[in-house]
Amino acid sequence: MTVASDLRRLLNGPDLLSAPTCFDALSARLARDAGFSIGFMSGSAVAATRLGMPDTGLITFSEMVDQLRYICGAVPGLPVIGDGDTGYGNAINLRRTVTDYARAGAACIMIEDQVTPKRCGHFEGKQVVSREEARIKIRAAVDAAKEVDMLVLARTDARAVHGFDAAIERCRDFEEEGADLIFLEAPLSEQELRDFVKAMRQPTVANIVEGGKTPVLPPHVLTEIGVKLAIYHPMLFSAMRAMQDSLTALRAGSGAAPPVSSFKEFQRLVGLPEYDQMSARYATTGT
Repeated sequence: MTVASDLRRLLNGPDLLSAPTCFDALSARLARDAGFSIGFMSGSAVAATRLGMPDTGLITFSEMVDQLRYICGAVPGLPVIGDGDTGYGNAINLRRTVTDYARAGAACIMIEDQVTPKRCGHFEGKQVVSREEARIKIRAAVDAAKEVDMLVLARTDARAVHGFDAAIERCRDFEEEGADLIFLEAPLSEQELRDFVKAMRQPTVANIVEGGKTPVLPPHVLTEIGVKLAIYHPMLFSAMRAMQDSLTALRAGSGAAPPVSSFKEFQRLVGLPEYDQMSARYATTGT
């Protein structure tokens, strides 16, 4: 079974799927270790952790593919959705993006309709391409995805630019072009999220960002609404706070650092026991 077919199976199941955002190999392993069945590589989180920069179109296609390869390689068999941003060019460029994301190991690619340079979905100042161009790019993504056994998550940011009704029209365009999942970014109320899900035939996505534009709803409410995939961002924000607290305590010399994982747990997570077993198998006697 491929990661794409496994993702299709999960999407056909009855449960809400929760996907924590991953930004490197270690965070992906933590997600799998915690029992999550899907990972989501966030462009915003990768830009922050790899570049120390905001999600404003500064990270490149090659950097994203490189990071995706490490993430998927760390969690073989786990379906990972890769943030493909705007596709890094026109429809032809986008086809290559889809192909290279599949080669890197992703089960699904997310493509959005912002102009380049794009901005994080919950930042102010976003702009989107024309409705026709958005539709053509999703068509190109779907065509390429069929050739490499991959799913397409189509996202519109038009809510912030043209309003809710215009965003729904784009989502319907994406369904007609064959996208597997539909994502209306940053609805402003629970009712808008409900209306979006009701208007769609394909599985829908909700992006749950603490402090973002969309209300933070508990999983049971998202399930009742009919959302199929919920994306969460706890690891990066929690890790930032833990590192800040640890550094503050270290600087102050107080010793009152926050709880930490043990060195033994660190070794387990990065696979040292497996490495040592393999080393023993291939060890020489020196004779």
